[in-house]
Amino acid sequence: MSKAKHQFEEVYQANYPKVVRMCMGYVNGDEDLAKDLAQEVFIKVWEHLPKFRNESSLSTWIYRITVNTCLIQLRIKKRTVSMEQFDVPGEETDERQASRENQLKQLYACIAKLPEESKSIVLLELEGLPQKEIALITGRSYEAVRVRLHRIKNSLTQCVQDDNI
Repeated sequence: MSKAKHQFEEVYQANYPKVVRMCMGYVNGDEDLAKDLAQEVFIKVWEHLPKFRNESSLSTWIYRITVNTCLIQLRIKKRTVSMEQFDVPGEETDERQASRENQLKQLYACIAKLPEESKSIVLLELEGLPQKEIALITGRSYEAVRVRLHRIKNSLTQCVQDDNI
């Protein structure tokens, strides 16, 4: 195996689950579409990995590619995913799992309502990225990201609570 192929394989294995989760937030939980977008992300990573300049961490670079790929795809297709398109597995035997899946659907539906930049910020936060890294990825100041996240979280809390009424 060539050195470049081996390096890409390591990058892919380390980042694929994170990229898919990130994409799921952009496509309202549509796992098939999220996996398609993740593949597009890694095609771009493969094509540009030799040109990566180490000006940021590799994961920051991959997140930026992911955000851009998802936003471009959404703009091109102008796809809206309705709640009816979720495939819920057969009969649920565990009520907690069913409740958790319902909460995740509500959260994805509320995230889908956010403006694109807010969606990017909250999805990066949900991935566990430090706020300073989110600021680098989005091109905003650290303080602006902190304030925006606070507002987004309040907005999402209100949205989820309103849907539960």
